[in-house]
Amino acid sequence: MNLEDQLKNLFPDHVPSNEPEKINDTPHELYVQKEPMICKYEKRKGKPTTIIEGYQGEEEDFKILAKELKTKLSVGGSFKDGALILQGDYRDKIMVILKEKGFKVKRVGG
Repeated sequence: MNLEDQLKNLFPDHVPSNEPEKINDTPHELYVQKEPMICKYEKRKGKPTTIIEGYQGEEEDFKILAKELKTKLSVGGSFKDGALILQGDYRDKIMVILKEKGFKVKRVGG
């Protein structure tokens, strides 16, 4: 007894459709703001950290952007209170990546 026969026994009224489901493949576009995002450097517990603040769009968009930055830079980090905290000093690389995406970035500190 194959899987189709088992499913027919479990759901006798179900009529399978042969059409594949259409999946929406449009990429998610991030909100590009007019105000600059702040990219600053701090030392926390003796370790360098880069903090990005000032994103005015949806929190989910900022989380998507944070994941992309962490992946491209191959670093760890966290998202807390509307700020992205990355481990290490990557201000220059982050500014280049964000400018390529159309964001305005302001460098603060050090």
